[in-house]
Amino acid sequence: MSEAFDPVRVGIVSVSDRAATGVYEDKGLPALKDWLSRALKNPIAFEPRLIPDEAERISAALVELVDAGCSLVLTTGGTGPARRDVTPEATLAIADREMPGFGEQMRQVSLKFVPTAILSRQVAVIRGESLIINLPGQPKAIQETLEGLKDEQGQPLVSGIFAAVPYCIDLIGGPYLETRDEVCKAFRPKSAVRPPRAA
Repeated sequence: MSEAFDPVRVGIVSVSDRAATGVYEDKGLPALKDWLSRALKNPIAFEPRLIPDEAERISAALVELVDAGCSLVLTTGGTGPARRDVTPEATLAIADREMPGFGEQMRQVSLKFVPTAILSRQVAVIRGESLIINLPGQPKAIQETLEGLKDEQGQPLVSGIFAAVPYCIDLIGGPYLETRDEVCKAFRPKSAVRPPRAA
């Protein structure tokens, strides 16, 4: 059945000094891989990276993943106000264009849970034909910002950012991403919706 959907290469980057040096087990990469595998119908080739909080290494990894053909690159960690939190700076340093709406919406979602969401500095950018998004560091927060909030009937209360990702990737020349509605319903204008294909 997967042949009916465009394949996609996704870079997933966990930024953490302690996880990179083995002080504790990284939870960011498994959380990203799990959520994307549930949300997307497309066959996914993951390109994982676990790196310390060093701006030059983060920037280099992002460039490497874009050059490797990743249409989407998601980072987790390193977006707070602490001195070692440099993921946003490293991301902006290699950007062609910034997409501020993603960071704005992530903070809106997180503010439903914690007042400290205003301390987060996540950014999203485009480099070439790739969308790069900084996500929070905790697995629960990753899911919340990607998926949004739903009521008891499963209806959206606050939109997660991933609803806008497939159409953004359409616009920058990437593959046609198709989501599982029960996890995250992608939004596209009617003119951009591709008719269903036979599996």
